[in-house]
Amino acid sequence: MKTMLTLANGIDAINERVGKAAIWLVLIVVIISAGNAVMRYTIDWSSNGFLEIQWYLFSAIFLLCSGYVLLKNEHIRIDVIAGRLSERTQNWIDVFGIVFFLLPMVLLVLYLSWPVFMNAWTTNEGSPNPGGLVRWPVRLLMPIGFLLLTLQAISELIKRIAFLTGNGPNPLAKTTGPTAEQELAEAIKQHQVAPEVADFVEMNRSMVEDRKPHEGSGK
Repeated sequence: MKTMLTLANGIDAINERVGKAAIWLVLIVVIISAGNAVMRYTIDWSSNGFLEIQWYLFSAIFLLCSGYVLLKNEHIRIDVIAGRLSERTQNWIDVFGIVFFLLPMVLLVLYLSWPVFMNAWTTNEGSPNPGGLVRWPVRLLMPIGFLLLTLQAISELIKRIAFLTGNGPNPLAKTTGPTAEQELAEAIKQHQVAPEVADFVEMNRSMVEDRKPHEGSGK
């Protein structure tokens, strides 16, 4: 179990770094989107390349951060019943879900997405839109993202088994710390990026936090 926990810690470290690096893509998407809108409405100029890079980066954020979100235990859960159960029962439910639902699904998508990427790579697939981008980089995001999610699923399974056997802490315990939005805003300030951008990210975080009570109440 000690060796397995070392493996889990290594996987956690990988997804932690990938997730925190991918956070910066949010800022890049905002800048590109704002710049594209300004050029379109001021000088009546736009580019399919700029539009598609926004989609590519959104895909990168979603796929590359999937393992990071699982690491932080922030995937959507329905805790109306499970939240009332004991810690051991909750972890047993997660073990069952990971083994019979999560891992089969991510492995199947990983298996099916690789030929799609290879076809785009060998044919140098490009966008059908004038001025569009090549497609193989965004096709590659699918197997990479699901590989990271597969690894994190294995890590989470190890940590839950360790808890159930008395060899580790409860992986479902909530940890206190800055949110992803707060981390990005702080990183922006540390790198002396325009304070207006940091304020925009912080405002977005506040809006998300304000909505959480309503979501939790089913409204």
